[in-house]
Amino acid sequence: MSRPTVPVAQVDAFADRPFTGNPAAVCLLPAARSDAWMQAVAGEMNLAETAFLIRRSDGYDLRWFTPEVEVDLCGHATLASAHLLWERGDVPPGGAIRFETRSGRLTCERSAPGGGEDDARIRDAWIWMDFPATPAEALPAGEAGSELTAVLSAALGATPLWVGRSRFDLLVEVASEAEVLALGPDPKRVAAIDARGLIVTAPSDRAGCDFVSRFFAPGVGVPEDPVTGSAHCSLAPFWSARLGRPELVGYQASARGGTVRTELRGDRVRLGGRAVTVLTGELLDEPGAAGAE
Repeated sequence: MSRPTVPVAQVDAFADRPFTGNPAAVCLLPAARSDAWMQAVAGEMNLAETAFLIRRSDGYDLRWFTPEVEVDLCGHATLASAHLLWERGDVPPGGAIRFETRSGRLTCERSAPGGGEDDARIRDAWIWMDFPATPAEALPAGEAGSELTAVLSAALGATPLWVGRSRFDLLVEVASEAEVLALGPDPKRVAAIDARGLIVTAPSDRAGCDFVSRFFAPGVGVPEDPVTGSAHCSLAPFWSARLGRPELVGYQASARGGTVRTELRGDRVRLGGRAVTVLTGELLDEPGAAGAE
């Protein structure tokens, strides 16, 4: 008797060519699975995030797992999920996709250059995700703020100009793009900081880009994330306030690198990016194994 299978793909998100951007695994589940089973699969995939999708009448349930924990919000695995659903034909080319998540409803749409829905334009389409803004509030003045700034300086090997705390992360501004590129943080010190991760940012020196960033989250199993959509939910309000414009372009300057377009809309942020599927296959599914329901 053949074993049941679950469709799975690896998608490079915030990328316009393979082997750049941020890889995510996407599993299309026929029915619910236990948390333990999904965590085991995410560990097996060993990527920054693995997304799990279950179809519902008005969209999809979506959950995200790192190799170690479930997270409340993930941009690149959402982008990867939407890209795969359109590519497979599970959603009409011009249709929006609604995801129900631990951060509420997230909507994805495609914007093809020049309009229209022919194949060539769809391949060049940007995917726009509607996410909650997570603005960072500046650390309070005084001893507590100074102490954390000193901890961050030691962990990052760079001097923060500004530090704030968002819903998930600490946002750290440094003086220049060169400082962002040169960072070599101490993973143990970063993991000991009370936050999901550290977003480090500076104004960009490159043409067509407003700011650069890097993201470190060793405490949740991601030493450095290649391109972090959810971090831009904090970066967008921060840089929009600094630069006086709602629409910006960010570049996450990891080894793989990736571009994220942002548009601040009140308490929401639209994040724009592209994606490329690099691998498709089947996960052998054994109900009862690894905590499956």
